[in-house]
Amino acid sequence: MALKATIFKARVQIADMDRGYYGEHQLTLARHPSETDERMMVRLLAFIHNAADTLEFTRGLSSDEEADLWQMSLSGEVDLWIEVGLPTEERLRKASNRAKQVLVYSYGRRTAPIWWQKQEAALARFDNLRIYLLPADATEQLAAMAERNMDLNATIQDGQFWLSSDDRNVEIIPQILK
Repeated sequence: MALKATIFKARVQIADMDRGYYGEHQLTLARHPSETDERMMVRLLAFIHNAADTLEFTRGLSSDEEADLWQMSLSGEVDLWIEVGLPTEERLRKASNRAKQVLVYSYGRRTAPIWWQKQEAALARFDNLRIYLLPADATEQLAAMAERNMDLNATIQDGQFWLSSDDRNVEIIPQILK
């Protein structure tokens, strides 16, 4: 019997001073059986950083043809394609051809720097691609915040994120690789 996704609910208050975006979102995240809390929370962080009424979670790990998150135009074109983790050059090439903008939120204490070292030259040609490296300590703290029902406050200012719950606070300063 196949394992089913675990459902998480998050109420997120967002104050993004960099974009002038302020809002509250009631989100439902389905965590794939093979997905870690860390990856799920990085997906949530990617949503917070790009929050919009039309941004949505996709089937993610369950589909090779979809991003982890995306934002579609009214005509059905992909405006924003967001990947979480360490995608292959081939996947990012396809995404760059399909979407106006592609974002990658990479993480992993040992694996992310090695991935970037191997991919940097191949990914340099994609003008619509931006890559963030999230600090390992911060993503591990994010994973510790994962609960089936979350009530979070997020502030973004000068490229830094602050995420807080009732009993935890995390500061995230992403490094822009590309």
